Amino acid sequence: MTSVFNFTFVPWFRSVAPYIHKFRNQTFVVGIAGEAIAAGKLPHLAQDLAMIQSMGVKIVLVHGFRPQVNEQLLAKGHTPKYSHGIRITDEVALDCAQEAAGQLRYEIEAAFSQGLPNTPMADSTVRVISGNFITARPVGIVDGVDFQHSGLVRKVDIAGITKTLDMGAMVLLSPFGFSPTGEAFNLTMEEVATSVATALQADKLIFLTEVPGIRMDPTLPASEDNPIDTELPLAAAEKLLKELPTANLPTDTTFYLQHCVKACKNGVERSHIIPFAVDGAILLEVYVHDGIGTMVVDEKLEELREATEEDVGGILQLIEPFEKDGTLVKRSRTEIERDAGNYTIIEHDGVIFACAALYPYPEAKTAEMAALTVSPDVQGQGDGERVLKRVEQRAKAAGLDSIFVLTTRTMHWFIKRGFVQVDPDWLPEARKRKYNWDRKSQVLVKKLS
Repeated sequence: MTSVFNFTFVPWFRSVAPYIHKFRNQTFVVGIAGEAIAAGKLPHLAQDLAMIQSMGVKIVLVHGFRPQVNEQLLAKGHTPKYSHGIRITDEVALDCAQEAAGQLRYEIEAAFSQGLPNTPMADSTVRVISGNFITARPVGIVDGVDFQHSGLVRKVDIAGITKTLDMGAMVLLSPFGFSPTGEAFNLTMEEVATSVATALQADKLIFLTEVPGIRMDPTLPASEDNPIDTELPLAAAEKLLKELPTANLPTDTTFYLQHCVKACKNGVERSHIIPFAVDGAILLEVYVHDGIGTMVVDEKLEELREATEEDVGGILQLIEPFEKDGTLVKRSRTEIERDAGNYTIIEHDGVIFACAALYPYPEAKTAEMAALTVSPDVQGQGDGERVLKRVEQRAKAAGLDSIFVLTTRTMHWFIKRGFVQVDPDWLPEARKRKYNWDRKSQVLVKKLS
């Protein structure tokens, strides 16, 4: 194992640890488009989901089968028929759907049964359990169109699914439901996944789709200036649904977005649209800060606030690398616990990405801003300035006239933001007594207007 690998793997693995802890015992409903399986993505997806489950996440997997059913219909000389984005399921289409569902469930169960040495599935045991967890009703006749054997979800067997998940098994659902009389109905993967996520009050609903997510401006083509919007507030998502054309095809912008919005409005904390074309997309979305697709949330997950004792572990994890390389003076856990209320932090989805502490010297009408730190993952996005502004506001509210910092490496950053270098003798007497003359930190002061 090379030293280069050590230096890249260890920091990365530590960086994902907060997400591993956060998501343990949470429930994810994952909807995978039939197109993903047709494109040969199932083996790697199974490996990724097995890893996620091994880290304590409860998974309900809902598969689609749109292209598989269409292929069988065409082979039998029948043209697939759709209306309102839903398949019109006649007797032939129902037979094709049942056959496709059986084949796909077989393939999915086989994928989770792998266990060859030197593969991600080695020594894994993933129990996949399917069942009649969905009660359905007919779509009926809409705008003069008889949808025949196409259905909608009437009820989800919450107790049955929950019990299965608590047994440590993965629940696998096909887009089928049955009426109380035993009649089978062809459903859509998107509606089943959304209904199950809502019924379970799942922590995440994740769609693996043909589309990469929602662009910053969905009306314009993809470009460097029009990237994927990685975090879309619910209100903004609802606005898009009103402004954009009604979706009929899975590649339409609002096709999956409408289901994400519905889930979030009904209690699912986060809904995601991610591309199955990217290898490891679900790992990147779940365990990397900005993810890879679009996450719809009821509100912005980023919060600028004062720290509490519960944040001490996150602060320590954030500042530790900078203490090791000498950028920051080392602080003990006891010290940070004692001074937790002095810290301002930026937290995103349960992970602290920036912090700074304010230590007042009221007799001198000034305060020290210490341990200003921004995670390397988000540097350059303005988080340092946001924390600085909040610290300045706190100092003003305390009736102070200035703030100062001690730094050995970031003098120019502070000067660009209104700080002026002064002699260490300027420091308040209480702080001057603690000044480390061997470290030779530069002292910079900013007047608060």
